[in-house]
Amino acid sequence: MVRRVPPFSPQPRSRLRVLLASGAAALALAAGSVVPGAPLGVAPQQAQAADSGTSTLTVAVSQSVDSLSPFLAQKLLSTSINRLMYDYLTNYDPKDNHAVPGLATKWEPSADKLTWTYTIRSDSTWSDGQQATAEDAAWTFNKMMTDEAAAQANGNFVANFKKVTAPSPTQLVIELKEPQATMAALDVPIVPKHVWEKVADFSKFNNDTDFPVVGNGPFVLTDYKVDQYVKLKANKDFWRGAPKFDEVVFKTYKDQDAAVAALRKGEVSFVAGSPALTPAQAASLKGDKNIKVNEGPGRRFFALAVNPGAQTKDGKKFGNGNEALLDQKVRQALFLSIDRKTIIDKVFQGHAVEGQGYIPPRYETYFWQPSADQSLAYDPDKAAQLLDDAGYKLKGTQRVGKDGKPLDLRILCHATDPNDKAIGKYLKEWWGKLGVGLKVECLDDVSVPWVAGEYDLAFDGWSVNPDPDFVLGIHTCGSLPTKAGASAGTDNFICDKTYDELYAKQLAEYDTTKRADLVKQMQSWMYDSGYMNVIAYPNAVEAYRTDQIKSITTMPEAAGNIYGQDGYWSWWSAVPAGSGDADSSDGSSSTGVVIGIVAAVVVLAGGGLFIARRRRTTADDRE
Repeated sequence: MVRRVPPFSPQPRSRLRVLLASGAAALALAAGSVVPGAPLGVAPQQAQAADSGTSTLTVAVSQSVDSLSPFLAQKLLSTSINRLMYDYLTNYDPKDNHAVPGLATKWEPSADKLTWTYTIRSDSTWSDGQQATAEDAAWTFNKMMTDEAAAQANGNFVANFKKVTAPSPTQLVIELKEPQATMAALDVPIVPKHVWEKVADFSKFNNDTDFPVVGNGPFVLTDYKVDQYVKLKANKDFWRGAPKFDEVVFKTYKDQDAAVAALRKGEVSFVAGSPALTPAQAASLKGDKNIKVNEGPGRRFFALAVNPGAQTKDGKKFGNGNEALLDQKVRQALFLSIDRKTIIDKVFQGHAVEGQGYIPPRYETYFWQPSADQSLAYDPDKAAQLLDDAGYKLKGTQRVGKDGKPLDLRILCHATDPNDKAIGKYLKEWWGKLGVGLKVECLDDVSVPWVAGEYDLAFDGWSVNPDPDFVLGIHTCGSLPTKAGASAGTDNFICDKTYDELYAKQLAEYDTTKRADLVKQMQSWMYDSGYMNVIAYPNAVEAYRTDQIKSITTMPEAAGNIYGQDGYWSWWSAVPAGSGDADSSDGSSSTGVVIGIVAAVVVLAGGGLFIARRRRTTADDRE
């Protein structure tokens, strides 16, 4: 997941580098970047590239890497790195998100659609020279099916798998227990069996000690320093064609203003934001020479999540969530007292769309809106009435329950996210007028109390993939933890029979129209429940230096994001500013610069009611 993303995250994942120099004195002077030993007027990255003879694209990121193991990685930065290191069976076309070949050149279902056969390409090699085969894919999936530790990040993709075999080096066969509509969207990195079969404990192996790391993606991981950088070099033998940049470096900045300053100085090529640039940062950059700010419709949602009562799979309660929130009337009352328009105008300053359903409007097929009589639009009077009906009467300036206790709530806030803090202030004011107390708890790591169920509400969000299965699956009963406080695939401990039945139906439905109707029914249920209140769909706002990056592919190409894509198109396609080559080596993706950037990725899953095993991270870290 992604995100920002829930407690987190996608999509979210990163790598980067610098670039070829050309002398543009006036350029660098405008950027204010003079480096000892560098020719006057040449940006630091350009000087470094000129000295080394290589081109490096450096991306400023705010997230930390949770793990470089594709079996454990969940944050957007980490999973984005996976997409550069390893090939997946299929990819998403950057034009319209339809499935295109990856490690598999084609895929075909049996008549009953319970057996899928994938043809594995013969022109993919691991970076140590060995051939990538169907056996590598079969081993990857089987490991996830039989080792719970290996299933932590993506186990939900294989939970419905019955059997996986490799009859030949170029043929992979997956047998299913039940139909599964996500078989062309299995976002699982395929790893080399001959390397990974030596790993003794998948729960502890982070894949970050022996470099270069063997992979078959467009880049090869060469170095990593915790909370400093991740370095990858171009894989010259990548089957789709070698990247144009020799190196990509993801550099960590915990202070986003510092990252923006580094972009101005030419110390980095691209700034992803946290997860997006703030309106003030974007505005300040728009007038700068050689810097392009891109903005586009978001694939993320920004929401409030309610703790409905933390519980394990076998129904054992834990945590200390406020019992008042078990009442649907109370949850709806809180949401009726949120002025979304004010948040869009004042916090996002117009760089977002007012929230409604769970799936962003960018995905037209699955986008849902409440009917007029269903809408929980801003109505503080109605909110007050619902609280009265729920037994929380106003006593003086406070709402008091039948037990005589005031209705005081806590909300988890990400300390590094200015949006959380700003919206927290509004909620404190609006709910205070209702007589509801609110404590905004801003933490560096909200995952600790979140996993423990020690919260009442939390700022939440996900980056949504073209296929919505994963973000829907995190609210199923099967995603609950096996024991109290254990990491799990759940987002906020929701477990409901009606929702689960709808989830199972949509997963097994191959007809897109019928499946979309089921997905919309799920969103309608979620909206009415009051467990998730989608406040906004933030735009993606990013910036890069045009004197370092000549062209780069956005996704979608017409107006999309660069960082956190469902694929590797951006960094694979990027052309250095000094290069005369602006064409992609593959016809399926354009490298023309497209105005518009959208935020981060979410790995979409296929495995639903069947146990989702994703580990919890923070909302702004998830893919």
